[in-house]
Amino acid sequence: MKQISKYLAIAASAILWTGQLSAQDFEPFNRTVKVNDYMEPAIPHPDQMKEAQAKLQALEKKTGKKPNILWVVVDDMGYGDPGSYGGGAALGAPTPHMDALARGGLRLTSCYSQQTCTPTRSAILTGRLPVRTGLTRPILAGDHLTKNPWEDEISLPTLLGEAGYQTLLVGKWHVGEAVGMRPHDVGFDEYYGFYPAQKEVTQRLDARRYPDLVLNEDRLRAFEAIGPDDHLQHGFKGGKTEKVMQIKTTDDMGRVDQVLTDFTVKRIKEMAKSDKPFFLEHCFMKVHCDNFDNPDYPGLSPAKYQYRNAIAEVDMHLGTIMKTLEEEGLLENTMVFFTSDNGPQMDAWPDAGYTPFRGAKGTTWEGGVRIPGIAYWKDMIKPERESDGLFDLMDLYGTALKVAGVSTDKLPNDRYYDFVDQTSFLLADEGESNREMVYFWWGNQFMSLRMKEYKAHVKVIIPTSTHMYIDMSTIQNVGLAPWLFNLYVDPKEELTMGHRRNAWLATVLGEAKKHEMTFKKFPPKNVGL
Repeated sequence: MKQISKYLAIAASAILWTGQLSAQDFEPFNRTVKVNDYMEPAIPHPDQMKEAQAKLQALEKKTGKKPNILWVVVDDMGYGDPGSYGGGAALGAPTPHMDALARGGLRLTSCYSQQTCTPTRSAILTGRLPVRTGLTRPILAGDHLTKNPWEDEISLPTLLGEAGYQTLLVGKWHVGEAVGMRPHDVGFDEYYGFYPAQKEVTQRLDARRYPDLVLNEDRLRAFEAIGPDDHLQHGFKGGKTEKVMQIKTTDDMGRVDQVLTDFTVKRIKEMAKSDKPFFLEHCFMKVHCDNFDNPDYPGLSPAKYQYRNAIAEVDMHLGTIMKTLEEEGLLENTMVFFTSDNGPQMDAWPDAGYTPFRGAKGTTWEGGVRIPGIAYWKDMIKPERESDGLFDLMDLYGTALKVAGVSTDKLPNDRYYDFVDQTSFLLADEGESNREMVYFWWGNQFMSLRMKEYKAHVKVIIPTSTHMYIDMSTIQNVGLAPWLFNLYVDPKEELTMGHRRNAWLATVLGEAKKHEMTFKKFPPKNVGL
């Protein structure tokens, strides 16, 4: 990160201060307060925190137990795919259930993920940036890790389990399938799903797309020797792991999200009868390429293309899950968060989603990391709210702890935590975000940060062909000065304002320097990725 210091010096030289102002006269540009040196500072909002705490206390008094927590994560869905984010019927795939969820709660317009699957999925369960945990990219066939990155992490399901929660993950995992790295090894009581992404399973079955693999017996045998598991797994903490079903055809994969939804519905009905609250993370296999129609719902969307059919099917299953919560009388006591793990994988186009922003999955442009985020909680989150306040999916970690009544004092102080507790942002009727900055990394390279409406890049990913943001892209330093965009003026990040029209360049880069210092005090892990 030496380039940050260089850019900071250049930017500072261009700032001319005229006059003396008292610090007490104005709100500081960086409004955060640092409580300790191992946790991300946050913007204090004491009044909205009191309001949120009062709501939580009243609800617990009414129900007699802590709230349930449900996360619904779609794989590779673009910001512009749901109707409530500009897609839906306009793109040939209406999303009535996603849109109803948005109308009934808080629609976030600046919600951020990591730039690809594994980093996001690990970050939301550890509350830490992937560059700190070592889980910087998907674990692929043939990878050999030098250590288990989970062995010294404090996972969210571990903490919630200790607090009396039933913890369950259904669907895609993609954060390691070796013993010690599976969901039921890292804190979940139960796991029902697939370790890899759809494509990693079906490429061994699809001769039209991968003829040099499927139709070559020697290569297919070699692939099977190192390839990811192609079975639906059912595992239990400290107990057995059973292979329930093998994916033998693309039709099998097309039906998988129905199978997973049926299981989630079944378990919600069972857990509704328990005195214990639950934490359930439902992770769809769709809409990650390669998408195959569920043969029981062929051509489900008006567009008829496989990706759009997949969006329509995910929306249908979301409706089923929400209806189950309602029928079981759980809506008032369940915090629901609906999102995607990153932007659309445009390299698979047309089997890919839509974003109105520059870039896509695999990049730290807005199109790769800005995703839908909907928070819904009947009678707890005010309906029809919309906010451009910053929200990082890592914030789900701290928010879940607060909702469950688990103190962050339980977290060890020998590592840095990047989450911000956003409970008051979500629950206060006029709540504002408690986060001031979002930091973006690609592997172990710092790329950019967003602060307020500003986005500063010190490295960028440039595609050399249409849609090829992974397969034909290069990482480049930006040159003499960082590329600074005002996202309210230029949401597509097309022309940097830099020194011409922005006075905050040095200030924004100063925050990057502070971020860099946390790595000097708390060095990142290297697990061999």
